[in-house]
Amino acid sequence: MRTAITKTPKCYVGGAFIRSESGRVAALYDAGGGFHCNIPQCSRKDLRNAVEAAAKAAPGWAARSGYNRGQILYRLAEMLEARAVEMTAAINVFEPDMDRSHRQAAAEVATAIDRIVHYAGWADKYQALLGSVNPVSSPHFNFTVAEPMGVIGVIAPDAAPLLGLLSLVLPAIVSGNTVVALASEHRPYPSILLGEMLATSDLPGGVVNLLTGKRSDLVSTFATHAHLRGLSAVAGADDRVKLQTGAADSVKRVHLIPAETETDWLSPAAQGLDPIRRHLEFKTVWHPIGV
Repeated sequence: MRTAITKTPKCYVGGAFIRSESGRVAALYDAGGGFHCNIPQCSRKDLRNAVEAAAKAAPGWAARSGYNRGQILYRLAEMLEARAVEMTAAINVFEPDMDRSHRQAAAEVATAIDRIVHYAGWADKYQALLGSVNPVSSPHFNFTVAEPMGVIGVIAPDAAPLLGLLSLVLPAIVSGNTVVALASEHRPYPSILLGEMLATSDLPGGVVNLLTGKRSDLVSTFATHAHLRGLSAVAGADDRVKLQTGAADSVKRVHLIPAETETDWLSPAAQGLDPIRRHLEFKTVWHPIGV
């Protein structure tokens, strides 16, 4: 009888699949207590390497047109649609109530696909709504344009490990930012599959970098790393204090969602223009009339 080949999960950083530089892994068990796989436990050095990869990819990604970024995101939705059954099983395998959780996992995957398409649609439209032409009492054109901030750090929730992750990542990258994301600590397996889809989509390497591991090992570095220009995180009370304190020292913008508060990631309220706005800076330009 042939023995099935089990997957060796790896993180997705800089367009490549990596093991943690520390070599550490943690066993992941399914709902029945059976061994499923070993998940890499990323270190602070892995996080710094991921930020370097994201910073390298940032200028090229920001320079792409909104229309092109939308096309690339739509292609990612196609990749997830093609592997929806596999992704549903990846979410469902860790839930004790298989029937109920299968319906929930299928709904999460379907909403994740729709969410990617939603943000793909915003790619060439948010500038028109967030920018402006400003009236001034001088012979100048004065206008405000939205620009990406740079590299954004994301810490995903344990609830809705796929949809929650994408709901934080997508509004950052649609506007030209790059992302370093830490997957759910307790349910990281869907992010492993997502990394495989990113690798076969048209998204340039380094735009989205996915790490797995313990929050306690990485939160402080997320908070203090000077090249992370913003943070979007679902965090408990202690981690929120660490993130806010570290972000104040390194002067980064922070959006924190309390982990104690149940977020309805399936709701349309979890998407839209406001999440895009959080990851933008606004530049006002003066130009003399007639020049």
